[in-house]
Amino acid sequence: MSFNNLIEAHVLRALRSVHGARMGNVRSALSYAEEQLGISRLLLHDELLTSGGDLFLQELDHLINLSRSGQLALRKLLKDCLNRVERDDQRLPFRLYPVLPRQSANARAISINPRISFGRPVLAGSGVSTRALVDRIDAGEDIAAVAHDYGLDESQIHDAVLYEAAA
Repeated sequence: MSFNNLIEAHVLRALRSVHGARMGNVRSALSYAEEQLGISRLLLHDELLTSGGDLFLQELDHLINLSRSGQLALRKLLKDCLNRVERDDQRLPFRLYPVLPRQSANARAISINPRISFGRPVLAGSGVSTRALVDRIDAGEDIAAVAHDYGLDESQIHDAVLYEAAA
């Protein structure tokens, strides 16, 4: 799976589970975007928005409802899932901050970057693999000892465990 495929899976999961988008609406949006707007990988675009289970695209000063064959919509929608994707100067995704269960919408405890640790999830800002931390905990080591070894807070170890359990 490529990094772009991972981003698309993240966005699709967020659309379905967080925003309540039905697969029919997602399919309609993908089809409309490709056939009418020439956008082949809609789920990678940072102009993609969602509300009430529908998908929208910010196009110039208009908000297009992709789930309803391009109807124009009001501009008072917020970006949710795509604000967890960092983009480079060419607007291509390069880092993902997955959502953890029971985590605030703005928290960015875990990051996935294909240039760090071969794209494996790491604690943001540390480069320490979540899998490595959880392996040590699973082997019976104390959370405080693992945190001390890596110079981390125990809450960061808990975030790694939470992520690995949810992944």
